[in-house]
Amino acid sequence: MDVTIGKSLELISMSQAIRYQVFTLEQNIPTELDLDGLDNDSFHALFWDGDKPVATARLTVNQDGSSTMARVAVSEGYRGDGVASKIVHALIKHANNIGVRCIDIHAHAYLRKYYVNFGFEYIREVEIVGEHQLIEMKYQMEPTV
Repeated sequence: MDVTIGKSLELISMSQAIRYQVFTLEQNIPTELDLDGLDNDSFHALFWDGDKPVATARLTVNQDGSSTMARVAVSEGYRGDGVASKIVHALIKHANNIGVRCIDIHAHAYLRKYYVNFGFEYIREVEIVGEHQLIEMKYQMEPTV
């Protein structure tokens, strides 16, 4: 099992297919909320089981060095196996490698402790998407010497 990170149209298409299954079909989040126009300008991480992509996440980097991690989605048969953690770790490492100074997320409220374990700090409750309360969290990169 491996993680690939990039911006190719092929990676975007595979990421969107996983997100459609998880967000639209399973969580009843309207597709138009997922397809926000940021995919082409973002890095996409895909977790593979052999030649099959089974999980994804997206990192959008801003010109000021901040970034947003979003669209973390794991196919149903792979949940509970640490796949999401591998995707999140891979994107944090990638963000660090490209000089990002912080990562913001809007996560489901029930995932607060999960993201705290990575080093994210809770900021506040934000919008409700579909039936899901989201919270804002931030990961501050360690300054390099």
